[in-house]
Amino acid sequence: MTETTTTETKQNVTAPQAPAENAAPKAPFARRSGPRMDRPKNRRPSAGRPERVKPEFDQKILNIRRVTRVTKGGKRMNFSIAMVIGNRKGSVGVGTGKANDTSAAIDKAYRSAKKNIVELSLTKSMSVPHDVSAKYSSGRVMIIPAPGRGVSAGSAVKNVIELAGITDVTAKIVSPSKNKLNIARAAVMALSAFAKKKPAVLFADAKEEVKEKSEKSAE
Repeated sequence: MTETTTTETKQNVTAPQAPAENAAPKAPFARRSGPRMDRPKNRRPSAGRPERVKPEFDQKILNIRRVTRVTKGGKRMNFSIAMVIGNRKGSVGVGTGKANDTSAAIDKAYRSAKKNIVELSLTKSMSVPHDVSAKYSSGRVMIIPAPGRGVSAGSAVKNVIELAGITDVTAKIVSPSKNKLNIARAAVMALSAFAKKKPAVLFADAKEEVKEKSEKSAE
């Protein structure tokens, strides 16, 4: 009995049929249509939006410090920011700002730098006419013209030179200080020798800080 059943089952099993040569290919998977698929690729139309206005000055943040002040009620934490701004056409300035939020501190530093803007009278090749050096606090800087050599500088001096649009100069930090704010201010003071109009007061905010410290120490 077992032999007959196995033979019958073998006969009933059919081999898989090969696809016909002239058979039509299967239709590809139809793309789903709906509200999400029919959306245009440009989801944000730019027709109704006004163009973004380019800022007057380019800016570069030198450093961000978190400052803590101990008061009677506890500790107050603020952010202090040093910034360099310039239009790359002969105008440059350095400023500082302090606030309990970074965005507010950046705005204050930008306004402070605009107050200390210096407009320079450069050569036709956008270089300095002669050697110049300056000292601010612990920072001391030398700037020397170098025709055809580009900008050879480092630290905050390079940021000041690039944002002022000066080319073909070599700058050297003579002092051992690594304070970027003092170095940047020394560089601006050195470049103020070529200013079209001599600034009456450079870095007024720094002088106010010195006055406040002297008054507190006197008390």
